[in-house]
Amino acid sequence: MQTQSLTSTNFYFQNQTSFYRGKVRDVYGIGNDKLIIVATDRISAFDHVLPKSIPFKGQVLTQVANLFLDLTSHIIPNWKISNPDPHVTIGWKCDAIPIEFVVRNYLTGHAWRVYKSGGRVLCGVNLPEGMKENDKFPHPIITPATKATSGHDEDTSYEEILSKNIISKEHLDYLYQKSIELFNFGTEYATKQGLILVDTKYEFGIKYGQPMLIDEIHTPDSSRFFYLDSYEQLQSEGKPQKQLSKEFVREWLMENGFQGLEGQLIPNMTEEWLVNISSRYLELYKAMVGKDLEKRSYSDIYEKIEQSILLGISSLEN
Repeated sequence: MQTQSLTSTNFYFQNQTSFYRGKVRDVYGIGNDKLIIVATDRISAFDHVLPKSIPFKGQVLTQVANLFLDLTSHIIPNWKISNPDPHVTIGWKCDAIPIEFVVRNYLTGHAWRVYKSGGRVLCGVNLPEGMKENDKFPHPIITPATKATSGHDEDTSYEEILSKNIISKEHLDYLYQKSIELFNFGTEYATKQGLILVDTKYEFGIKYGQPMLIDEIHTPDSSRFFYLDSYEQLQSEGKPQKQLSKEFVREWLMENGFQGLEGQLIPNMTEEWLVNISSRYLELYKAMVGKDLEKRSYSDIYEKIEQSILLGISSLEN
């Protein structure tokens, strides 16, 4: 039996001014100041959209992101207006700042690859000697990356951002501070759920001259989580940490000879593998929220999403 999923949408709304299809999201501009973002079930890795979609992935991303947008609005204003459908968020259009504010509290992923190769400076931040994979840093660090319109994002630094006049020093200092505050909030929340927030990325935009949190927050696509109860033992035994993130998809691709390099072919994604990925996303949702996801029906999903969006738009006009 073939799995059902939401691979793409192709709506046209009254007052629609733009449409953009990202790796995962379909983005509709409404008027001059609003966006409709549909988080599809597409999945990407190594800057490639994989050929098959993952059931319930978009719903998990949307519901987790909306939870944290609501919970952190006291730290910094965010772009969200409403969440009319399990796959949809309606929000304010902002002038996006082309920087990902990556906050790390553990030596893993990209940071570990740099460290393992002998690097002791990452994005202008000095890394301590004598660390091993997945060790905790003395305190969270920010390792920013420039947001590329195509291809790979590239590491940058606080000093380089200022030298290129991407944003003002006042705004940069503010967003560094807010990134740490958001990360600390996410860390405390995750701890209560028996998880460790390992690293994550935040994106910001400017609206009415003020910085605003945009995009997703603390989702399995933008963040990495470990299990709190097994972390110390696995670390002391030198064993890999069980991760709740998209990293296991990257690892599977690498094991099957794909890292997004020229000439490499994406390995076959079997139905069994799709169900496995879906179950990992559902596992993270339950771990983060404390209950199972109320799985939406995929029956007539396009009509249901369209109607939900129309109702959402209508409520803004009333």
